[in-house]
Amino acid sequence: MDKSVNAVWKDTLQFINDNVDEQCFATWFEPIKPLKIQGNVLTVQVPSKFFYEYLEENYIQLLKSAITKCLGENAKLVYSIVLENTYDNATPPTMKLPSAGRKKLSPQSVHMPMKIGNEKGIKNPFVIPGLQKLNIDSQLNPSYNFDNFIEGDCNRLARSAGFAVSKNPGGTSFNPLMLYGGVGLGKTHLAHAIGVEIKDNYPEKTVLYVSAEKFTQQFIDSIRNNTKNDFVHFYQMIDVLIIDDVQSFSGKEKTQDVFFEIFNHLHQNGNQIILTSDRAPVELQGMEQRLLSRFKWGLSADLQKPDLETRVAILVKKLYNDGIEIDQEIIEYIAYAINSNIRELEGALISILAQSSLNKKQITMELVKSMVDKFVKSTTREISIDFIQKVVCDYFDMPLELLKSKTRKREIVQARQLSMYFSKQLTKNSLASIGQQCGNKDHATVLHACRTVNNLRETDKRFRTYVEELQKRLTLS
Repeated sequence: MDKSVNAVWKDTLQFINDNVDEQCFATWFEPIKPLKIQGNVLTVQVPSKFFYEYLEENYIQLLKSAITKCLGENAKLVYSIVLENTYDNATPPTMKLPSAGRKKLSPQSVHMPMKIGNEKGIKNPFVIPGLQKLNIDSQLNPSYNFDNFIEGDCNRLARSAGFAVSKNPGGTSFNPLMLYGGVGLGKTHLAHAIGVEIKDNYPEKTVLYVSAEKFTQQFIDSIRNNTKNDFVHFYQMIDVLIIDDVQSFSGKEKTQDVFFEIFNHLHQNGNQIILTSDRAPVELQGMEQRLLSRFKWGLSADLQKPDLETRVAILVKKLYNDGIEIDQEIIEYIAYAINSNIRELEGALISILAQSSLNKKQITMELVKSMVDKFVKSTTREISIDFIQKVVCDYFDMPLELLKSKTRKREIVQARQLSMYFSKQLTKNSLASIGQQCGNKDHATVLHACRTVNNLRETDKRFRTYVEELQKRLTLS
């Protein structure tokens, strides 16, 4: 006799509970409600689209195992999702989405469940008898594409070069294309986006994304299994090779030797090579000079920390894709507060969305301030000069261009001096750097501004109020 949906879900939860900690179970699995079973398809309701995405990205294997155990190898899972910010409705609108294989999600109802059982693992990237190029899994993430990669001054060269490569792989002077920059600035996203675009434009081309660590491990395995020739031949088959975090090759001479051989073959045959690194080629240590010289053959493009406008655009785009609307003031507040890198910026937004979804609260400034306070403290955020300038400009209701201009109007001069004062107090930048970012002033001007602010706060009650209120805004109190 078939089990009821509640009985199946009870068994599923028992299996999950045995495999996760108590806090995780309470946060991510107890809120799920079983709705119905039709054949081998189990439909469950989750509180939000964010909740669905988080489960799919972090617990998909556990869910597959649990549902398969309860319903058999042909089990399928479908989510019914309560749309964000609709908690006050008597019957909130929902949409249905399948488990696994998420790409672009539309606000319309879709119902395309995928088989959960018998999922194959990542394909072995070594050559085996009869292996055809079309059978090679590209390892690309389709959610990392050009549509959701926000362009700004911080990444314009890298994005433009990447887009040019995607239109004509191997046919531009950007070969190899090296993307470099600090953690969380979008190197991996851009590398995937190039690969995804190439696959869309040239379906017949073989594209492969692989981390440098994975490449190294595969090479070690090939030595152990006496299949080095197959390993080299496999990589020489690739039309577009993307190696992520190439700095991991540092100090590994044999890996560098085999990559040098593969690199030469691909380049000589007009195949495209894309590399990412956490530093510029000239700063890579432990690399053979002959390999470094080849990295410099094409274009090395850096990705820098995003400026305020780019951070705002990133948040707006992510919220739009998730179908969520919040006040512009809140978006700007988050962008002001989190300025280290894109990964932390998106992490802060995810935390806010999670708090809203799990507690069924509207996204208000009070909620955002409390979450950002915790997030900033946990990441030991350092305030930036551009953040200080924007807060000062907002406080005095003036455009940033005016603050950096050469005008000598009293109110503009005072705002400029306050920006310099707080930049000296709250950042680790040198006086020369502060002056340069505050209208190309010299260090003596910055020192004069700091002395002026200290004098005015002692003698001018209104000016003292400016200082105190800006201090509160800048420290997020």
